[in-house]
Amino acid sequence: MHVLSSRILLRPADPERSRAFYGETLGLTVYREFGTGPDRGTVYFLGGGFLEVSGRAPTTESPPHLRLWLQVADVRTAHAELLDRSVPILREPVTEPWGLVEMWIADPDGTEIVVVEVPEDHPLRYRP
Repeated sequence: MHVLSSRILLRPADPERSRAFYGETLGLTVYREFGTGPDRGTVYFLGGGFLEVSGRAPTTESPPHLRLWLQVADVRTAHAELLDRSVPILREPVTEPWGLVEMWIADPDGTEIVVVEVPEDHPLRYRP
């Protein structure tokens, strides 16, 4: 299978609330929009991938067993920005045993998001 493109699809309980969170609160850049009205689709850039917020999930649906991994240049700066925007922090930034600095937040539907900093001396920075 030769994959040409990919994206993560989210079906939020309240699409407008989720668009406000991803677009305004997190500040993700819009790649494209389609459709009209409150159930329109919005696709955001996620570095090397995309996040599409479209459709609507039943409000009784539990949060998906999905986690988003977002790499940033400086997780402590991101932490301060998110606090200023009143984003609840599930877990403060901490350096993990595997060397990454991680902080956890969640979107309005409970989808967990790990915000990651890859330190300059970490092996992920180097390709063999």
